[in-house]
Amino acid sequence: MNPVRRFRRLGCLGVLLLCVAGLLPALAVISMVDGADPGATAPVASVGGIPARMMDAYVRAAAAMAQLDPQCKGMSWQLLAGIGKVESDHAAGHRIDAEGVITPPIVGPVLDGSGAGGNRTPVYDTDGGRWDGNTTFDAAVGPVQFLPSTFRSYAARVRPDDAGAANPNDADDETLAAALFLCAGDDLTDIEVLKTAILRYNYSSAYLDEVLRWVRQYTELGATVPTGDASEQVQKVIAAAASQFGVPYSWGGGGPSGPTTGICCSEGGQDGRTVTGFDCSGLMQFAFATAGITLPRVAAAQAGAGQRIPASAGVSALKPGDMVFFGNAGGIYHVGLYIGGGQMINAPKPGDVVKQAAVWPYDYAGGARMLP
Repeated sequence: MNPVRRFRRLGCLGVLLLCVAGLLPALAVISMVDGADPGATAPVASVGGIPARMMDAYVRAAAAMAQLDPQCKGMSWQLLAGIGKVESDHAAGHRIDAEGVITPPIVGPVLDGSGAGGNRTPVYDTDGGRWDGNTTFDAAVGPVQFLPSTFRSYAARVRPDDAGAANPNDADDETLAAALFLCAGDDLTDIEVLKTAILRYNYSSAYLDEVLRWVRQYTELGATVPTGDASEQVQKVIAAAASQFGVPYSWGGGGPSGPTTGICCSEGGQDGRTVTGFDCSGLMQFAFATAGITLPRVAAAQAGAGQRIPASAGVSALKPGDMVFFGNAGGIYHVGLYIGGGQMINAPKPGDVVKQAAVWPYDYAGGARMLP
């Protein structure tokens, strides 16, 4: 049995998803079991648009290192998720069943030396085509893209009772193998050691920078996105907004069904008709639609919806899931979704993308509460 599944069945992992933001270092690589009640379990909440089943695999694989590699320090779900984001966008476009099996299987470019995937050196077949369907050359497989030979070297630790059943397109098996590979008894709380571990995974400075960027993003979101203390509707609205990270700003774009082309033209001259994405209020319409709430189209009208929170009450009066507004003498001109910790998710301006940011220190115009 996969150790991650064994731990889940016995209920011996208490998963801590909420961290005190003030205690997180600039690049926090946190243990998910420190201080947890070994006899309790906690729900795994999706963060930053990660599919819930992949999130579950990342969290439990990271937590398992406390027993499987006790010399390893600092393994975190954020690190595994950073790699999963870069390698397969968390198995985007594939189905993940309740047991973690991914269909259709994720198979990378054939490593025949032709240059696909940056590969210039042939990697000849090591699995008889079992996992990658090719009996001449290998291809990376699974959501974190292991070579078949590398994955097989961890099979006995991933499935100690039946190594032959280990499957790189099983989210639990492959993320556990990745955690073991990255750990190697190292102290990942040391940033230089962490960088070395990531480069061991893929020796590319661009890859290193991209993974670390996502680790930081997931660390920030993991510190601020609510789980048990917020209603299911609030969690759903925040997850919906976060799922659009990186989508371009489009003047007049977006709505309850998702990103769309917009209209002409912003004050800066962006023709929204040429960009598929969201403006600030279109993003709010999309996020709240997931909770069954219909909002007006523009930010000024949205400020009149729900329970108004006056600017005089300060940002501290906001709760996760509230809309947060900005305005001047000309009226309300911007809206974001407050997620706690002084942070919001918003579509800021033409030329930018949907992202998380600190609540602006200027033109704060209060908030509106649509959900309890």
